[in-house]
Amino acid sequence: MTILTAGPLKIDAPLGERYDEILTAEALEFVADLLAHFDPPRRALLRDRALRQEDLDNGIDPVFPDELPQAREAEWQVAPTPPDLLDRRVEITGPVERKMMINALNSGAKVFMADFEDANSPTWDNVLQGQVNLKDAVRREIRFTNPDGKEYALNDETATLMVRPRGWHLPERHALWKGEPASASLFDFGLFFFHNAHELLARGSGPYLYLPKLENHQEAHLWDLVFTRAQKQLGLPHGTVRATVLVENVLAAFEMEEILWQLRAHSAGLNAGRWDYIFSIIKKFRARDLILPDRGQVTMTVPFMRAYTERLIQVCHRHGAHAIGGMAAFIPNRRQPDVTERAIAKVQEDKELEASSGCDGTWVAHPDLVPVAMEVFDRHLGKLPHQKDRLREEVDVAAADLLDFRVEGGEVTEAGVRQNVAVALQYVNAWLLGTGAAAIYDLMEDTATAEISRAQLWQWLHHAAELADGRTFDGELYARVRDEELDRLGGRGVGRLGEAAEVLDAVVLSREFPPWLTLQAYHRLD
Repeated sequence: MTILTAGPLKIDAPLGERYDEILTAEALEFVADLLAHFDPPRRALLRDRALRQEDLDNGIDPVFPDELPQAREAEWQVAPTPPDLLDRRVEITGPVERKMMINALNSGAKVFMADFEDANSPTWDNVLQGQVNLKDAVRREIRFTNPDGKEYALNDETATLMVRPRGWHLPERHALWKGEPASASLFDFGLFFFHNAHELLARGSGPYLYLPKLENHQEAHLWDLVFTRAQKQLGLPHGTVRATVLVENVLAAFEMEEILWQLRAHSAGLNAGRWDYIFSIIKKFRARDLILPDRGQVTMTVPFMRAYTERLIQVCHRHGAHAIGGMAAFIPNRRQPDVTERAIAKVQEDKELEASSGCDGTWVAHPDLVPVAMEVFDRHLGKLPHQKDRLREEVDVAAADLLDFRVEGGEVTEAGVRQNVAVALQYVNAWLLGTGAAAIYDLMEDTATAEISRAQLWQWLHHAAELADGRTFDGELYARVRDEELDRLGGRGVGRLGEAAEVLDAVVLSREFPPWLTLQAYHRLD
């Protein structure tokens, strides 16, 4: 183990190849400064989350806030969009793994989001090697050679780079701040910003971010304060950072305008993070008599998802911000043309709904789907970079619309139970082995889909959901399905499936709802 220090910040972890380029004394001092100023308010905001959860458990519904009337009543716009973020019609996402980053940057997408969060298993090597990869990518020096000798390098034209640090709730246990695991958000952002902000500006771009898991405008305001101080510390103009907020929490849906207002000098828009959004509904309303059907039935066309998306578009365009649609998780299967054909059809249908509704762009998870999504948005946008002029003034979303969780004709089925168990087991196994984005059943699964899978199992079990065949979902049925799926996958001795089953049991059978799957499993990583 190697120990590096910067005041109360201590790095207690192995130093791999080139990690010394990232963990420099100056970079650690920069991160330590951010922790000193912003870790106390971060912890206070996390405590506020717990208090707000108590209100929800006691039957108090969320409402549109009134403490920032200027966000709703005044005429204002977010800062002008930088030139290389004007056209975001197709964005591709993926982990900060070297070969995948090169392929994503070369994919033909307008933007690539390099992900330290849901698509990344946060092993120490993944986190630090990801920072090395970002440094090389920004300088166009990133290369990779496969064991078979195939070489990968950047094309002349590449996607604009954005980075998603980990959420406010996540720790980095290899970086200790005053003896406690440091904020993973400040650690990821601080290292990326320190090493790359000036270089990005010199190359005509900038430090562009995605902000995950925000629950309210106060959490957005904290990020704004972080950006303001970070820019000042490095002598950069105010507004250099641009950030898109993922609205992937039902509480944040009530505060979209306030979130944009808080970040208005640094805002690059909002994104509809659908799987985490559904997960948040189960999580936040866990004490209610609420049962959502199989996740495949909770589509973007059900009323509460439609209301959330249309409100996001309206709010963004009212204030000159980009509205980015959600993920197409389908992935082609080059060995099974029929699977690819179905995937393309589903992606086309999904993207058609987004583009026709007014979204300025969308997400895909695989390079082969870039041209599929691009064709849809090209048809709707033509030569325009976005459609912010579509103000959607006819949209009128009330609080009741965001809280109407009915899914007409929705059912809980044994097939849905099996899918959730199988996906969760396979994903957690991959995550424990160091892979944060895993192809499972022709979908690109990440932490968000694993979260919704385990959350549905908890909800169905603890609310005694009735299956479509009349049976009640109980612990006995869960255990039988879990064991059958484990056997089908080869048994507990394969990979880390045994540990995956232990993690799944812990989050499904617990009397209280465990807030985060990854926190249950984080101590098992290297």
